[in-house]
Amino acid sequence: MTKHLWEADHSYYCNEGNYFANDTCEAYYKSFADFIAAEGDIDPDYNLLFRWDWIEGDGEGEPNFNGDNNYRNGKLKLFWMGQRKGLYRWSIVEVCRNDEASVIEFLRPRMQHLVSLWEPLASTDQQKGGA
Repeated sequence: MTKHLWEADHSYYCNEGNYFANDTCEAYYKSFADFIAAEGDIDPDYNLLFRWDWIEGDGEGEPNFNGDNNYRNGKLKLFWMGQRKGLYRWSIVEVCRNDEASVIEFLRPRMQHLVSLWEPLASTDQQKGGA
């Protein structure tokens, strides 16, 4: 892996709110372990993960890294679409750099599921050497 998850700078942003509803659909977790215990085995079709952002450092209002990989100075933001009900929701998880391997283990199959929804385009692009 060339970049760490906290080094990714995704284009644009995803709003933590719902323009068309007054209710908030947010879940907040104090650790990645707490998140996994609550939502680690949710169905990827009913809860389609379409974006994630690992936020840390001044520019995002989070503390800077202090050199301790167990220091929870980051937030993992996960953005979901409940396809069956058309429900947009998000989760915010406090993370430390030591969580990265577990986060990748969680994200990778969800990325593969998301790409599978673009068949046959996804496989055609991969065969041609595209993204």
